[in-house]
This record gives sequence, C-alpha cells and structure tokens, in this order.
Amino acid sequence: MRVLVAEDEEILAELVATGLRRAGFAVDTVYSGDAALAYLGLHDYDVVVLDRDLPRVHGDDVARRLVASGSRTRILMLTASGTMEDRVAGLDLGADDYVAKPFEFPELVSRVRALRRRSARPVPPQLERHGIRLDTVRRAASRDGRDLDLSPKEFTVLQLLLEADGGTVSAEELLERAWDANADPFTGAVRVCMSKLRGKLGEPALIRTVQGVGYAL
Repeated sequence: MRVLVAEDEEILAELVATGLRRAGFAVDTVYSGDAALAYLGLHDYDVVVLDRDLPRVHGDDVARRLVASGSRTRILMLTASGTMEDRVAGLDLGADDYVAKPFEFPELVSRVRALRRRSARPVPPQLERHGIRLDTVRRAASRDGRDLDLSPKEFTVLQLLLEADGGTVSAEELLERAWDANADPFTGAVRVCMSKLRGKLGEPALIRTVQGVGYAL
C-alpha cells in the first residue's frame, strides 16, 4: 500500500509518515500543494493524507483536481477545524474521509487502511497458499503453523506475492507498491528483501525467481 502525506507542518508530516511506515505502508511526504500534485501525477497512490491549508496550491484545489482527473487515489483530508460545516465542505470537494487535528494516531491508521480497501480490489482477511497463512487484519503470518517474524516490508512483499495467486510479480511492481519514492531502483532492495524473506520462510523453498520477469510463489 502506497500513501502520500501532504502536510505543510514538516514535523507533523514526518511523524505521520514514520507511524504509517511502522504500520507497513510505503509513504512519501510533501509540504505544499504543488508538490502534492506533482507526486500524484508521477506515482499511483492508494491514499493521500491531505492537509486542507497547504501553501502555493490550496488543499481544496488539490482535491478538486484529483477528483476531476478520475484518479482512484482516495483522499483523507486533515484540517485544524472540525466543525460540521468544514467536514461537509471537505466531503463535498470529493474527500473520502475527514479527520480534524489533533487526532489519535491509531484512528488515522485505521482510516487509511479502510480507504485502501475501497481503492483496490477486495483482499480477503486471510490469504493462504502452500501452507502459508497471512492475516491481513492482524498483520500476522505463519507457515505450517509456525509463526513468521516478518518486518513490515517483508510482510507487504509476501502479501503481494500471495495476492498474485501463483502469478509472477515483477521487481518493478514490488518496488512501486512496497517502497517509497526515495527507493533507488539500482540498490537491489527487492533482491535483499526477497533473500531475507526466503530465509524466514525456510525449506522447502517456495519463492521462485522467474528470470527476467520477477518472482512467484
């Protein structure tokens, strides 16, 4: 799951981004409306956490342009004002959800997850294949009853492989959906993560490399 945080208070933006990354999301941060539009034009985000009071291009205008473009990206609007009139105005602009500052972080994470489920095809609460069981709600994984101690990134990669249902997932797609915009495609990040994931899954090996194409489970 990929999220864009657009918030002009840089400390708050980085705190939100750090918390979302710990919850297993790939997160980019921007601090102005024009930067938000640029990133939204470059990457396929599941959710944008959008502050209404952004500089240079107002958050309301970002929302209007995103909706007008027909984007599938869901909008979670943040604002310092939580009056009913403001909530109605934000939703009328095309926002999918609305959170007033200050907010409780677990609620924000839960709302982002709920929006992601609406932006993509439904994902079953549990994914199973070849003895691997993935609980996408509790974010727990096991193989043949043995708990797997996966990092958030490893969990996301394994989920993408399970969602492919035996199909091949390219390294480019994994990088796009599980890493943020700061990931260098030439660092071998996917290969390193895949090596660690294979080690934790154990024998017999389940993840195969399809030469020149990607990975399959």
